[in-house]
Amino acid sequence: MTTPQELKKIISYGLLSFPLTDFDSNLQFAPKPYADRLEWLMPYGATALFAAGGTGEFFSLEPQEYSDVVRTAVETCKGRMPIIAGAGGGTTTAIKYAQEAERLGAQGILLLPHYLTEATQDGLVAHVQAVCKSVKFGVIVYNRGACKLTPASLLKLADTCPNLIGFKDGFGDIEAFVSIRRALGDRFAYLGGLPTAEVFAGAYQAMGCPVYSSAVFNFVPRTAMEFYNAHHAKDTATTNRLLDEFFLPLIAIRNKGHGYAVSIVKAGATIIGHSAGPVRPPLSDLKPAEFEEVRALMAKLGPQQGGELQWLP
Repeated sequence: MTTPQELKKIISYGLLSFPLTDFDSNLQFAPKPYADRLEWLMPYGATALFAAGGTGEFFSLEPQEYSDVVRTAVETCKGRMPIIAGAGGGTTTAIKYAQEAERLGAQGILLLPHYLTEATQDGLVAHVQAVCKSVKFGVIVYNRGACKLTPASLLKLADTCPNLIGFKDGFGDIEAFVSIRRALGDRFAYLGGLPTAEVFAGAYQAMGCPVYSSAVFNFVPRTAMEFYNAHHAKDTATTNRLLDEFFLPLIAIRNKGHGYAVSIVKAGATIIGHSAGPVRPPLSDLKPAEFEEVRALMAKLGPQQGGELQWLP
């Protein structure tokens, strides 16, 4: 088993990504195409992959499907790529997902927000503590939506949950993140978690968070790695060029519809020749004209297939 501290080290550098979950035309999980997707993505050099995360439509998976997705990811990537599974929902549900991911051999979990209801800080702390104490492997908490932990709450969790090793920020609140980063120091590994994270990568790096998860790695992995390597090297000429030519136009399309942060990634995967099928309701696929806009944008980047472009240390 990967220890929590080993997982912390793994996610403290390099590019992270969340593979799409493949559905067939009947919106059923398609394990063979999903395994093929992971085989395609692995050589490009991501540090770890998050199975059944937000981009992987965790929120739309049934419990058995969740097990099938995580099992397929673990078996496909065993010995080659760490797999971190999504887990979320109410406390008892999140515990079941976390324990199932551990049983299946994942290296850790990303604890997604509990959804819908707001909660006090005491309630959020109790929720995270219960999940952490239910497993032995590493846990990364995702500050997003209804889960907005304060520095004081995170300090309490750091003291009581030794296997809580990561913090992913999905709010983009500069004051809050700087306060958390200064209060917790190196106790956690820190991940940037805003949609199309490349747009915010420079700002997060300046705040002490050099690592982020890339959704576009799912359909333009070579470009995702090119951007990350330039970001890591502080090559702003390259990152600014890619922001202007690709990322900013992409988010202009993404912002045309709620939930398009996932839909646009599935569209890109279809265009590149690695379709993951449609999104499940309540998400909706891009409209035909929007799909063609993405196609035209991707065509400007050049080939993404074949070869290996590894993370440069």
